[in-house]
Order: sequence, then structure tokens, then C-alpha cells
Amino acid sequence: MKQFLELLGFLALVQGIAGLLHRFTDWDWGLVQRVGLLDGYEIYTSITLLVLAFALFAAAENRGPG
Repeated sequence: MKQFLELLGFLALVQGIAGLLHRFTDWDWGLVQRVGLLDGYEIYTSITLLVLAFALFAAAENRGPG
């Protein structure tokens, strides 16, 4: 379970960073800008993904192995 939480945290971290990079540098990668429902809310979604990533990492640290 710990590795699963770490994997989800890593994916959320990568997508949050990709969303912010897309917004500020106009690089075209990541999933945040591809979801039409999130048009206009890319920055908020990316920041939320970053916060979620750190919460998942903290939850993974509190879980025991296995």
C-alpha cells in the first residue's frame, strides 16, 4: 500500500508540475490542459495536484510496509 501511495503521489507531482509549466512556458505536455472541463482552472488544478502529492507522500510515510 505504501508503494501505491508513493506512485500516486509521484504521478500527481509530475502532473502538477507539468500543468504549471504548460501555463507559464506553453510547453505542450501533461494531462491537466487536455481535460476540457478544466479550461480556465489549470493553475488551480495544478496547485491542487501538488498539494495532493505531498499529502500522499505524508500518508505513505505513516503507513507501515506491506
